[in-house]
Amino acid sequence: MRDSENNGKANAATAPAAGPRERPVIIIGAGPAGLTAAYELSKNGRRSLVLEKDGVAGGLARTAEYKGYLFDIGGHRFFTKVTLVDQIWREILGNDFITRPRLSRIFYKSRFFQYPLEPMNAFLGLGPAESLLCALSFLRARLFPRKPEDDLETWVTNRFGSRLFKTFFKTYTEKVWGISCKEIRAEWAAQRIRGLSLTSLIWSAFNPARNRDKQSAIQTLIHQFEYPRKGPGMMWTKARDIIEARGSRVLFHAPVERVLWQPGRVTAVRAGGQDYPGDHFISSMPIRELIESLDPAPPDYVRNAAADFKYRDFLTVALMVRGKDLFPDNWIYVHEPGVKVGRIQNYSNWSPEMVPDPETSCLGLEYFCFEGDGLWTMSDPDLIALATRETAALGLVRPSDVIDGTVLRIPKAYPVYDATYKRGLSAIQRFLETVPNLQLVGRNGMHRYNNQDHSMLTAILAARNIMGGRYDLWRVNVDADYHEEGRSFTEEEVKALERSQPAVPATVESGD
Repeated sequence: MRDSENNGKANAATAPAAGPRERPVIIIGAGPAGLTAAYELSKNGRRSLVLEKDGVAGGLARTAEYKGYLFDIGGHRFFTKVTLVDQIWREILGNDFITRPRLSRIFYKSRFFQYPLEPMNAFLGLGPAESLLCALSFLRARLFPRKPEDDLETWVTNRFGSRLFKTFFKTYTEKVWGISCKEIRAEWAAQRIRGLSLTSLIWSAFNPARNRDKQSAIQTLIHQFEYPRKGPGMMWTKARDIIEARGSRVLFHAPVERVLWQPGRVTAVRAGGQDYPGDHFISSMPIRELIESLDPAPPDYVRNAAADFKYRDFLTVALMVRGKDLFPDNWIYVHEPGVKVGRIQNYSNWSPEMVPDPETSCLGLEYFCFEGDGLWTMSDPDLIALATRETAALGLVRPSDVIDGTVLRIPKAYPVYDATYKRGLSAIQRFLETVPNLQLVGRNGMHRYNNQDHSMLTAILAARNIMGGRYDLWRVNVDADYHEEGRSFTEEEVKALERSQPAVPATVESGD
């Protein structure tokens, strides 16, 4: 029996008993946020009922399975600066955590470049002539910066030069978000590329030991990470088992149909034709869907806010390929404009246990799209054929070596920060003040493009609010007096967590 299984049984046995008359906390969504909230409640003897529309735990962090092949949705590295979150990971997984080397590269013009960028590698890949032109372009940008610096293209060009911008920033960014870099506000570039410059790249090249210090390294320069040996879904399947062993329930195939409320409080959630009443509610479902589910209809200002929330969707084409060690990367960023794929995962390199046959590999080709567009509506066989052609065009796989494939579509994978989302958040926060027994957590629950650890922290704080805390989830801050009781994490950790989260681009037209 593995340590993680022993941990789960021990945790279940030592959890405080729940009150006999206490109604379970109703939690919408069995992703990292929803299950973390249930886990935190269960550690303190509080029962919960988790309602999940899919048939598997993990949400966007689940692990898909096809004929014994396992693949992640986007690739989920486990790295955090918050000890409380790290502690939960280890409580649940124990020795099922493995440490993996990180290697990711950029593919551009039939060449591979190290990512994060390394000066010598870039010089050799670009060649002396192009490197000289890039250096001159950089000097020109520093001497004659463009003004005003409102958009991403201008911001990056002013710091790297126009030639490096076109090589290493433009194509991939536009694939991911579906809009021109000239339409993305400069503030997103400042957040997303924080601390990364030609100076920092050169400095890191001559100071490799600095990259091994998790507390001081720029997040994008970390050279290893931890990962569950059978993918991130392993974490959340085990979390579900522990939660249920402690007396709570996770109900699958239970899509939310109505969120029943009255002035002052939410009263129940209707899912699968059944009402689930409660005193406290936690939601990780997309805000737009939450608003549309409110019954009776909310005030006009809330109902109108539903249109303010937009999403970027994506799909994964998993190819099962004959052969091992196809390439050394965990994933490749595809900047090549001639193909539609944006990123390629090599799951054999995430963990060797992701493939049932060590003489084969599983590749995940990620296509960023909008629900209903040409990629989204393409048939599965056509998508598999497209992915096969594109891996061949990139020189990674021979078409004859592709032995099978499957497609997984992921709606609402990325919340979008456009001209209206702040207005929508203002409206939903105003509404939540009138129904204090409803809390929103997680990426889509808060319309925030956060990492797994941030989603988990908001869920922990929501659970603690139910047990008497006074945490502001929107600020991820804590009340000083309550914080000192059973202190499990520090303000410095929370601030470090905030700095480490990825940002979502806002359009130039959007205001503050």
